[in-house]
Parts: sequence; structure tokens; C-alpha cells
Amino acid sequence: MSTKSPAAGAEPAPGAQQLARGIIATWWYTASAVMVFELTLVLFWTAIAFAVTPGSTVGLVVGIGGLLWCAATVPVIAAYRHRLDAEPGVQWVPLAVPSLVSVAFGITAGTVTHSWLLGIMPVAQLLVLLNWPRGVRLRLVIAVTVLLAGAAFVDASSGGPTPDAGWTLPVVYTLVLPVMTVSSLWWWDVLITLDRARASESRLAAAQERLRVATDVHDLQGHHLQVIALQLELAERLMPRDPEAGMQQLRAARTSVDDARQGTRDLAMRFRSVPLSDELANARDLLQAAGLDVETDIGADADRAPASDLGPVIRETTTNVLRHGGGKRARLVLARTADAWRYEISNDVAPGAEPGREGSGLEGVGRRIAEADGTLEVLRGADEFTVVVTVPARQEEPR
Repeated sequence: MSTKSPAAGAEPAPGAQQLARGIIATWWYTASAVMVFELTLVLFWTAIAFAVTPGSTVGLVVGIGGLLWCAATVPVIAAYRHRLDAEPGVQWVPLAVPSLVSVAFGITAGTVTHSWLLGIMPVAQLLVLLNWPRGVRLRLVIAVTVLLAGAAFVDASSGGPTPDAGWTLPVVYTLVLPVMTVSSLWWWDVLITLDRARASESRLAAAQERLRVATDVHDLQGHHLQVIALQLELAERLMPRDPEAGMQQLRAARTSVDDARQGTRDLAMRFRSVPLSDELANARDLLQAAGLDVETDIGADADRAPASDLGPVIRETTTNVLRHGGGKRARLVLARTADAWRYEISNDVAPGAEPGREGSGLEGVGRRIAEADGTLEVLRGADEFTVVVTVPARQEEPR
């Protein structure tokens, strides 16, 4: 149950792999959705081109050109991922190639199909993918949608490229493509903004906690140091006239030093102690976030268990499950027996895992539990690994 980093080249456990995905998966869903929109539209127009002009090369021109256009929009979509880190505005130099490909495809496809709508669509799609300043994208989407609608009206008035081939579907899809694209990108903006707000809130909470600790330490030490300074000053004044009274002040100062040290220890313990119910809840949430099916059985009086003994054990064993478990299931149990507390954590075993690969972490847990007059039991099965820890019950008040 080691807390050391895995060896170089070692394959991470399934739980660690799932935990590392984070919000990155949301981006891939967003980017792939936009690509599917574009590919579907290209497929529609290619099918229409083949239906209207069977036996000609128009369908090949639209299909191959459409695939090249979709490929050209990939770097534009990829650049959008970091738009919140970039300066507002469009950087046109990196967009030279995608812009040329979009314009070329629009002119070529629009010419061979005699469709203004298909000619305008690639450029309109490229425009809505760019990193516009705040407020510009909404006006741009409205403008290009109106422009596409006008192009569709012109096509329909002039006979259109597809009067008898079910042209309504690709036309409607083309008209709503900017809205669908921007909706997907807007959803990504919302998620990434919420994620950054969560991170900022965590940093703010940590800063406030550090400030609170600093304030408590200042108040505690400032009070004791001021008392000690006064007692030493008084002893210095009394020594020449009344040595015994001076010695009493020195002894009082030494007592104040002991009080200051004990107060510091109590303050540190107060900040370091976490109720076991919170420790177990954090362990459960962490395992569930890693994709495991977690079963818990926690006693109602769990906060009375010795947190100083079991808290580090819970954190260590949870880390062990993420690093070395099979990544599918886990079980947490904390129960009170007649004269002891029993903590048990079980997890599935990764296929092909070697016995004993959990490392030296169990030795540290064993030493910690032995100091608390407890016991450690490790059960290794073919498909399950279980750690059982028991510590004597003490008279502890709930935190």
C-alpha cells in the first residue's frame, strides 16, 4: 500500500486513469460534436449532388472538398479550447490556411452545384468558430444565419440545385449549423468557467484558512509572549531587592512558556483533526469520482472513533485502492465492536496483478496501528484485497 510514485513506464491503475480525465473529456465531447455537425452536412450535400447530377464528378468534388474543409477546421476548433487564456480578438495569421481552404471549398462547391447557400456555408462556419470578443459572436451568428437564409431563398427562387432531391433537409441543417456550433461552444465556455470558479474558490478557501491559522497563532503566541516578557521584566526588577520574589516570577515565566507550547500543540491538533465521518465521506467521493462502485457501512457514532489513529489509515488505504485496485468496486466499513473500532476496506484486484505489489505502505500502517495498541490484518484473495484494522475504543467526545 505504498504512497510512492509508480515506477517509470508502469501502467497506471484503471481508477487513476479515470480520475485523471477530469474536464478534458467534456472538451472532446464538444469538439467531436462540432465535427459531427460538419461531416453530417457534407454528407447531405454530397448525397444531393450525386442525386441531382448522377454520373458526374460534382458529388466527388463536394465530398472530397468537404472532407478537406472539415480537416481545415480542426486546428480552429483546437485553438478555441484555450480561448479563455488568450487575448480577446482573432489572431488571423494562424488561420490563413483554414481560411483559404474554406473560401476555396465554398467557391468550388457553390459553383459546381450552382448553390449560393453551399458557397457561403464554409466561410460562415469558420467565422463562428473564431475567438471573437465578448458580445460579437451573438451578433455574428444572427448575421450569418440571416445571410444563409437569404442565400437559400435565392437558390429556391432560381430553381435551386436540388429541386427534386429532398433539398429541404440539407438547407435546414445548413441554416441551423451556426446555432448548433455556437451552442456547443457556449456549453464548453460555461463548464470551463465553472471549473475555474471552483478552483478559484478552493484557493480562496485555502487562503482564508491560512489567514485564520495565522490569526490564531498570532493571538495565542502574542498573549503568552507578552505575559512572559512582563514576568521576566518584573523578575529583573525584583532580583536586587527580593530574590525570592524574583525567582517566583521566573518560575511563573517558565510555566507560561509551557502553557504557550501546550497551546500551540492544541491549536495544531485542532486544525489537523478531521472527523472520521468526513474522512470516510471524502474517501467514498474520491473513489466514486474515479469510477468505482463504492459500498459503505459506517456506524452512526463514527465520529467517536480515534481519528488520530484511523484518519491516516483511511487516507493511505484509499490511495492504495486507486493505485493498485482493479478500478471497478470497493467497500468501506467502520463499526464499533465490544471494546474496539474495526475499519475494513476491500477492493477488486486488477487482472494479472502480482501479490504483494502494494509496496511498503502496509508496513507504515502496521507500525502506526501497533503504537495505538491495535491490529492489522491483510487478506489477499484471487479477486479481492482486504485490509482490516482494529484499534481499542477510547472515551472520545465527538468533534
